Formats: sequence, C-alpha cells, structure tokens
Amino acid sequence: MNKERIVVIHGWESSPQRNWFPWLSKELEKAGCEVLAPLMPNADHPRLPEWLEFLEKTIGRADEHTYFVGHSLGVIAILRYLETLEEGKTVGGVISVAGFSELIGYDELSSFFKIPLEYGKVKRSAKRFVAIASDNDPHVPKEGGEILRDRLGAELIIIKNGGHLNTEAGCFELPVVLEKIKEFMLRY
Repeated sequence: MNKERIVVIHGWESSPQRNWFPWLSKELEKAGCEVLAPLMPNADHPRLPEWLEFLEKTIGRADEHTYFVGHSLGVIAILRYLETLEEGKTVGGVISVAGFSELIGYDELSSFFKIPLEYGKVKRSAKRFVAIASDNDPHVPKEGGEILRDRLGAELIIIKNGGHLNTEAGCFELPVVLEKIKEFMLRY
C-alpha cells in the first residue's frame, strides 16, 4: 500500500513554521502520513515560475496518494502546479484555505495571473476539492472560495469571523483541514 503524502504550501510573506501548519504537520505524521511543508522561495517577493519549478522538484511524482493543502497564495501555486500535470495524472485532493484563483488587487502577485487559469484542466487533475474561507478575511474576499466552488466543484466551508485564518487571526489549529484530509483518504 502506498503511503499517503500531504504537501502543505504556505502563502505570501509566510513560512511552514507559521499559522496552523506545524500543528497540521504533527497531526498528519501521527496518523502515519508523509508530510512535505517546504519553505517556498522568496516568499516575500514570490514569482510563479520560481514557485512552480521549486514545486516540481520538491514533489517529484504526484499521484492519487498525494494531497495538497494551501493557504492564501499557496492555493494558486497548487492550482498552477496541477495545470502542469500531464493528461490523465490525478492527485487525491486539494484543500484551499483563504485561497483565490484570480487576482485580488495585489500587484506584487501578478506573475501568478498573467494568463487565465485553465479550470477544466485543474479540475481533471484532482479527485476532490475543498475550499475553506472566512466571512471577514481582510485580504481574500470569500468570493475567492465561491469561485473555487463554482469553477472546480469544490465543497465550500465558510468560517465565521476567521479573519485570514492565520496567526494574526489567532488561528494556530484548523481541525476542519485535518478532518477533510482524513475524508479524502477514506474515500479513495
């Protein structure tokens, strides 16, 4: 049996040691999963080509036993990575937390949005999508999650008063992410 592998991708101006990522990594490792939570290159000044190249090298072979969890900019990085998978390759699932797939007003992130996302190709590249959004996120409007629901068929979960679902919002654990990953693994 293949070991389940979870790839956790942080966002802009963040790292794997922030937010709820250390908690999630420990919980997943206790459950017997392999966890990759890399420090993305130049997180303060991210560029899509650099992030994609880094993801491809870090992840290696992705398959139905590979699951992705992204926070904020980490979500579009994952979706762009899924666009690069060859036809017929499928990962087990993607969980978006405070994610977005279209430019939300930060020019510094424009390299991730120079060309429109191929939603059809992305949708075919993962068995399941979950989008978790907050109703009062100061950086990513909840419409970011609604777009993922509408374009990718993601299950949408709205968290009341969660802010950006990060350290600044007091979010050091996010049990719904762990629950959804376990559901992914049971389902497939």
